[in-house]
Amino acid sequence: MAAPTLRQLRMLLGAVDTGSISAAARSLHVTQPAATQQLRELERGLGLRLLERARGRVVATAAGEALLAAARRAQDAVEDMVASARRLRTGDAGRVRLGTGATACIHLLPPALAAIKRRMPGLEVIVATANTPEILERLEAGALDIALVTSPVRLSRSLTKTRIAIDPLVALIPEALAAKTGAAVRAAELARLPLVLYEAGGGTRQIMDAWFRRSRVVPTPIMELDNVEAIKVLVASGLGASIVPALAVKDRLRGAVIRPLRPASSRELAYVLRKEKVMDRGLRVFIQELGRAARG
Repeated sequence: MAAPTLRQLRMLLGAVDTGSISAAARSLHVTQPAATQQLRELERGLGLRLLERARGRVVATAAGEALLAAARRAQDAVEDMVASARRLRTGDAGRVRLGTGATACIHLLPPALAAIKRRMPGLEVIVATANTPEILERLEAGALDIALVTSPVRLSRSLTKTRIAIDPLVALIPEALAAKTGAAVRAAELARLPLVLYEAGGGTRQIMDAWFRRSRVVPTPIMELDNVEAIKVLVASGLGASIVPALAVKDRLRGAVIRPLRPASSRELAYVLRKEKVMDRGLRVFIQELGRAARG
């Protein structure tokens, strides 16, 4: 049994709807012999008689009637596909799959997504959060379109990175302990306080450890967490001081004070793409608004 073509199904529907093969041929801009040949090939491929004549009109046989609904669904599906392709081609719709960490998801994405929605209401944005190695692996495999990461990060040859902002690191200190540090906090001052830091091994923690090492200080945290929001709660509760990205403390945190580090330290916010990634309008708009949000 040969699968019918869309042209054959359209000819079948046209003949039934108009009651004439000639009229169907004209509506589909083919000759009558070509239309008749298409219908014969359709019947031969399915092994069924689909059309017959009654009172001078072409009508569907019982088998033809049974197939008309499926033929119309097939035609509607193709028309939907063409309409979707038209919206994608004009940039009215699309999809972006983003991989990122929790901090960026909470503090950076909301304003970016709001701006994207205004510019492209039909753009679907899917966000996945995970650690950086997992995100990059999924990006490289094609399961994600773009990744938002913080440096340092190691990339394979198939990926490319573009910086969008520098995110300073700041000291976050309980109000009760604030008098024990200066207006700008040095490593030795911070190390004398109970510390609640990012878990070891992460990129941001590596930057923190390097900052302590430059002052020949070895921190001994009382807690190590992988969630900056949890760290903020613990600091505000007076349990210890921390170093956090400035992005995570744009708003005043009750129970804690924010102070710059001396010497200053920061991390890089960057997006990562596959080198061969096709840049459609949706992805370009996403990158533009992500950059605007990162720069404040």
